Amino acid sequence: MKICKNIFGIIVDLGYFVTNVYLCGLKHAAMIPMRLYTAGIADFESIRQDGRIYVDKTDLIYKLTKESKFVFLSRPRRFGKSLLCSTLKYYFQGRKDLFEGLAIGELEKDWKHYPVLHFDLSRCKNQPGTKEIIVALEMQLKDYETLYGRDEDETTPGLRFAGLIKRVHRQTGLKAVVILDEYDAPLLDYLHQPEPLKEVRRIMQEFYQVVKACDADEQFVFITGITKFSQLSIFSR
Repeated sequence: MKICKNIFGIIVDLGYFVTNVYLCGLKHAAMIPMRLYTAGIADFESIRQDGRIYVDKTDLIYKLTKESKFVFLSRPRRFGKSLLCSTLKYYFQGRKDLFEGLAIGELEKDWKHYPVLHFDLSRCKNQPGTKEIIVALEMQLKDYETLYGRDEDETTPGLRFAGLIKRVHRQTGLKAVVILDEYDAPLLDYLHQPEPLKEVRRIMQEFYQVVKACDADEQFVFITGITKFSQLSIFSR
């Protein structure tokens, strides 16, 4: 009986110990501010300003931008490509405040405010025809032309894009950073429609070939998509 009583006492004491540890854990957890996940958010500024969880890989971004000029990233949907585009945009805009506490905040010593031309080609998806695709392209070009102007002889999306890149360099004294997110989005809707696909490919070829032609006016070019260049053949004829 004495042995049983002692064992029972140990169990009771252990119960008190576990309960106290658990309660202390809850108290400690309550003192830690809750941080939200970033699922579905592709704007780097919003993530940082809202204090959301962000896995720091900016040391790799720093290395990428210092070692390469033209970068193409082909990955499946929901892979984080748009968030990476957003992060690059704010980095090249010199938003040092958004990178405080991150690796790149320590690595970068010369924060410059480059002119960034960021195009989200997903805005050209689900268009009923080629005219609407052109309009969607022109709407994004117009946003930057408000700042940097447009020449009257620039009558196609490609000519307007080329003129824009050159004016940015000439007016700011800094080369343009070009970001093309979801470059293949306008074509995927027509992938199994041979005749419309030819016309859409022609429009996008005229737009994308500017990237190569304006090499001297570009600081960095970053392109994302879910398909490889060779599958769509729109960057060269």
